[in-house]
Amino acid sequence: MSPDLQRHQLVRLTPAGWTGVQTGGWEPLARAALAHWAAHDLPLVVTRQRADDANANGIALGLPAPTRWGRLRLALSVPSEGLRDPRAFPEPLAITPLLAPEGRAAWTALTDRLAALGVQPQVYGSHGWQALTGLVYLRDGSDLDLWLPVQDAAQADAVAALLGDTDWRGPRLDGEIGLPDGAAVAWREWRQWRAGRADAVLVKRLTGVRLERDAQWLTLTA
Repeated sequence: MSPDLQRHQLVRLTPAGWTGVQTGGWEPLARAALAHWAAHDLPLVVTRQRADDANANGIALGLPAPTRWGRLRLALSVPSEGLRDPRAFPEPLAITPLLAPEGRAAWTALTDRLAALGVQPQVYGSHGWQALTGLVYLRDGSDLDLWLPVQDAAQADAVAALLGDTDWRGPRLDGEIGLPDGAAVAWREWRQWRAGRADAVLVKRLTGVRLERDAQWLTLTA
């Protein structure tokens, strides 16, 4: 497994990678989604890797299909040599046209405030995938999922406070704070835990998740 892989990272496949993926015994709906992805060179997303497969050649990837294909969630395993062009999910500007007109200025203001904290969010989930593919993912009630990379715990605290206290009337703000060592925590859970309103916090890593009940896992400056 590549040491550079991260959850929520996007990768494209080589032609050989797509050939290997499409030879599986897929149902017709899944096969149609895979054919579209291959024909349009659309990305897949790095998902959680099994810890006991950490040295295996197969990389676990996901394809969350849009409404057209019944919102299927396809789990794929692709040899590392079948991957190319790693990249991140879209930055905030890319999803502005997907928001209601009356909410766009508020979205710009929110991302400007995050930038002032030194954080450049990326947008994944339904908004991110629709911006990437041009296909319909959004439906009533779709959350706005943010990946929020931080450098230290103080920055994480500031981001969580900003999101929790902002007067935001658009889609529900969800997502994760990404820590430098690869760990990630849902920003709402981080805020509750840091305030002492939760006894434990769910920490997600590339190879698994763990419920942490103290701060020993946290290697950032508190």
